Amino acid sequence: MTENTWDQFVEVCHRGSEQVKKELKEVDMLIQQTSVEVDRIMQANSRAVARARQIESSFDTTPREDIKSAYDSLIENQRRLFTMRGQLEKLQSDQKNLTRLAELYQTILENTAPEEIDVAEAIGLDRPAAPQAMVVSIIEAQEQERLRLSRQMHDGPAQALTNLVLQAEICERLFDRDPARAKDELSELKKNVVNTFKSVKGFIFDLRPMMLDDLGLAPTLRRYVEGTKETGYTGLSLHITGKGRRLATHKEVTIFRVVQALIHLGREQSRASSINVVMDIGDSQVTVTIEDNGSGFELDENLTTPDAVRLNLPTYRERIEMLGGKIFFNSTPGQGLRVNFSLPAEPVEP
Repeated sequence: MTENTWDQFVEVCHRGSEQVKKELKEVDMLIQQTSVEVDRIMQANSRAVARARQIESSFDTTPREDIKSAYDSLIENQRRLFTMRGQLEKLQSDQKNLTRLAELYQTILENTAPEEIDVAEAIGLDRPAAPQAMVVSIIEAQEQERLRLSRQMHDGPAQALTNLVLQAEICERLFDRDPARAKDELSELKKNVVNTFKSVKGFIFDLRPMMLDDLGLAPTLRRYVEGTKETGYTGLSLHITGKGRRLATHKEVTIFRVVQALIHLGREQSRASSINVVMDIGDSQVTVTIEDNGSGFELDENLTTPDAVRLNLPTYRERIEMLGGKIFFNSTPGQGLRVNFSLPAEPVEP
């Protein structure tokens, strides 16, 4: 090992350590801000629940506008509380992972001697692919957590459905006293039930589409695109060619998650009006191209620009490369984003 190579390795570790410390500081700040916001929304939610109960006790004398305002406020507070709690959990998970990475860098910098490490591998020179068993284990662990949350949602998000119960109580009390008003309330209740069901169903699908296990990648992607169009975003198209066959579960999951993330990126970050997805399932390789007409980003080959880091593009590259694939990003401001990636995809034994 040459002194120059060792110096390169140390420099890589120093840069990585500084970047992780910076990200950890930002996450810590976001956690503090989000925790304060969660507490504030919880207090507002308690007041909204109390107000709804108060109206319930004096229902006959309370104006319809006040009833509607109280329950609208309750719904909005519960929706925001659910969203912010999810965001807080995500930030806390990021904090834990970054802390572990910071500790790893610190251990390497303090305790590793030049003769104890393959420096060429450590700094990414001719680095071999990660062991498949480890990659599969990581991805399956992530998906098991999503599956657990999905089942919890299936059991019934009681907090999100509180308003439906209260509306049902209103209808019940009005049937004998004011049938016409009860009919209006029942119609409104039906609309809210349908909207809540769609929202919960979409949330479950995003967490873990169960049909991915049952039917495979191609049908799940088609359903995801259809669902996105049903929300009002009609600029998304999907074209699948090649063999309609199953792939290894961890590879189907990886492809779906990357495509899902890039569609969301084009829609929400790039503000694209058109996103085209093309997937070809070949004998030994799956190739995917995603292209949008959005605002585009400032990217370089190594994905070190602020845009690349903010959009988490290095993570997508890492996930694909860990499974022996390749991914390329091409974008400039005002020119949209084009992503092309491929993965080895040997047929699954029946």
